[in-house]
Amino acid sequence: MKGELKMTVAVALDKVLDKAYENKSLRELLDAPVSALAGVSDGDAQHLAAAFGIRTVRDMGNNKYFAVAQALAALGSHSG
Repeated sequence: MKGELKMTVAVALDKVLDKAYENKSLRELLDAPVSALAGVSDGDAQHLAAAFGIRTVRDMGNNKYFAVAQALAALGSHSG
């Protein structure tokens, strides 16, 4: 489209991803199991799936409970 703004964004994810996922595309990362996140074990992933139905990184990012907790934590960091 005419006048469309395009932006390239570079993000270093090597500290937050399992080594096997460092060079994956965004789509591949979102569809990856939550164990693709550094520090999330296969056992943790099983518990997340059982408790919240979270199977992928996308599921985790879209989970309403995680979103509410993140919003509350952000509000708490700005309150006196």
